[in-house]
Amino acid sequence: MWSVLKRVSQVRVGDVQPPAPNEKLSMANTAQDNLDMQRLGKTQQLKRNFRFVSILGFNCTLMATWESILLTSNYGLINGGRAGMVYIYISTFIGFFASVASLAEIASTAPTAGGQYHWVSEYAPPSCQRFLSYITGWLAVLGWQAAFASVCFLAGTLIQGLLVTVCSVPTTNHIYTFERWHGTLLAIAIAMIATVLNGWGTHWLASLERFLLFIHIFGFFVVLIPLWVKADRASSAEVFRTFSNTGGWPNIGLACLVGQLAPIFSFTGPDAATHMAEEVQDASRTVPWCMISTALVNGTLGFVMLITFLFTMGDIESVLEAPSGFPFITAFQNATGSSNMAVGLACIILVMEVCSALGILATTSRQIFAFARDKGLPFSSTLAYVHPKSNTPIWSILSSTLVTILLSLINIGSTAAFNAIASLAIASMLMTYIIAIGCFFIARWESRTSPSPRFSLGPYGPAINLVSLVYLSFQIIFTFFPTTKDVVPRTMNWAVLMVGSVTLFAVFQYVLYARKVYQAPVDRTLRDG
Repeated sequence: MWSVLKRVSQVRVGDVQPPAPNEKLSMANTAQDNLDMQRLGKTQQLKRNFRFVSILGFNCTLMATWESILLTSNYGLINGGRAGMVYIYISTFIGFFASVASLAEIASTAPTAGGQYHWVSEYAPPSCQRFLSYITGWLAVLGWQAAFASVCFLAGTLIQGLLVTVCSVPTTNHIYTFERWHGTLLAIAIAMIATVLNGWGTHWLASLERFLLFIHIFGFFVVLIPLWVKADRASSAEVFRTFSNTGGWPNIGLACLVGQLAPIFSFTGPDAATHMAEEVQDASRTVPWCMISTALVNGTLGFVMLITFLFTMGDIESVLEAPSGFPFITAFQNATGSSNMAVGLACIILVMEVCSALGILATTSRQIFAFARDKGLPFSSTLAYVHPKSNTPIWSILSSTLVTILLSLINIGSTAAFNAIASLAIASMLMTYIIAIGCFFIARWESRTSPSPRFSLGPYGPAINLVSLVYLSFQIIFTFFPTTKDVVPRTMNWAVLMVGSVTLFAVFQYVLYARKVYQAPVDRTLRDG
């Protein structure tokens, strides 16, 4: 495999040599890709192995919406119940689709691995471009890093849940005792698997993602059909009119808003394709359409699976008391009447979550690589290094894995680890979306945007941007809420403290050091577009 990958020459960041008119396109670039990289002031260091189907598979399996809505269903069932989950999912889809459309248009104007921090640098008011870009870069790194840790933790504890389920079958003579440190070790193991596969190279990853897109859709039907065929079904009134407030909030409306963590987590990460943009052919057209297509495909699959789950899961109290810790496993048992079948169906979701971890690590490493390339991180020269044979930012991959191992240790001391880390990922990413879309909205208002992006929202753009800003600004508040009203230190959602700490660190880092070395992308962007 190594022999088919071209050696990447090591160049100084910012040195861009535009291709001669008759020069053969290298690194699998199209002519438009070369023009985009030239305008952005970047040197092509990564090979463009992804086409539309492969990057669509990458984005769909990374977000894993129908899988995640099952995995995190306990949050919605506790806060909102059946009906709450339905209506919150619909509102989340509408709000997120407006956000995805806004981000897709911006991505078409600047298809770079830097994503939001680059866009902020280009479209923020000139007086604060540099500072806002730097803070956004740190939030983006934090968000994707927390996302990788949370999906590894989720997959690790799912394995524990499956072990509990298998050992609870009367015909087995095995006993499994659920220990939090087991989950930590399993999360670390999944992170290591993703690290090895990511470090191997990107050519095979593009081919794998096409196959995983098939598994993502095929697995959906494998899970869906047995539930409808074998389960007793709840009434429409139970699904669409029965709310629940087990979390003890003052009213059902607030409970539903707190329960948004499940659908928001399932929709978070549509910008992943953007961070892979420098590895996508014809990126300024392919990436935005991939983002839109992902939202439609995953949003539809997620809604159908949610409705199926709510109709077939059985008694809500028994589901919430699942010994595995995952209500959907007990729901599968109730629906199929078989623990073995329930475990088999759950294993499909486990496989897809591991594949999601693979994609999230790839995205996280590209975000770190891009920000380090612009001198935004400590040890930037090391983190921005691209291995000449594997054609991957190897030190960015390894650093992300190390941080994930450290974050996984939180689980040993707190049962609310996933809630905190997932909230940290969601809040950080939503903040980058708000800043990027807000800056683009202002630039559009002041006629400072690209005159002809290849993906455009046309005259509806400002309205869609405004809807997304209002939605995201409102939703980010509830990502910091704990699952229940009455909390103790072990169950508190500490995401607000983590986000605040990292933001303060970034501010001090900028004031004391980074403002002297950080190379804001706008400084190298050709403004004539």
